[in-house]
Amino acid sequence: MKIVVLSDTHMPKKAKHLPDRLLKELPDADHIIHAGDWQTLEVYDHLKTFAPVHGVYGNVDGEEIESQFPYKQILEFEGRRIGLIHGHGEKKTTEKRVIEAFEDEELDLIIFGHSHLPLVRYVNKMMLFNPGSVTDKRKLPCFSFGIITIDEDLHTEHVFYK
Repeated sequence: MKIVVLSDTHMPKKAKHLPDRLLKELPDADHIIHAGDWQTLEVYDHLKTFAPVHGVYGNVDGEEIESQFPYKQILEFEGRRIGLIHGHGEKKTTEKRVIEAFEDEELDLIIFGHSHLPLVRYVNKMMLFNPGSVTDKRKLPCFSFGIITIDEDLHTEHVFYK
């Protein structure tokens, strides 16, 4: 199973179209996950032409997106439990907020966004994964998104491009 993961598209403010590098991966995706800050539903409408889309809303998303997507959710693929949240809030770091949001759950992975910083690391036996941003790299050298592959194992990777 292949899951394409993105966050913080901020469209159309940061880009008018999804980048070509992302579009190359979408046709063979089994699922697409968006970790919030879509900015418009047009992003969802485009993504759903490729595969089922799962998402949450972020801090820049308005009522239109908040009515379509939850603040957080738990997804299950091939027996793997995945928490999904944007990660915005006050006080604490983004990582601490996302861990606390799911503290009563047994998860294999938490996907989050908000910081635009690509990240993969473990907290105990749970993996944290931030795909970065496909449209707003901030001061980083590259844009990024993620790919999760689930077979016998759960594997995450970042795709970086300029």
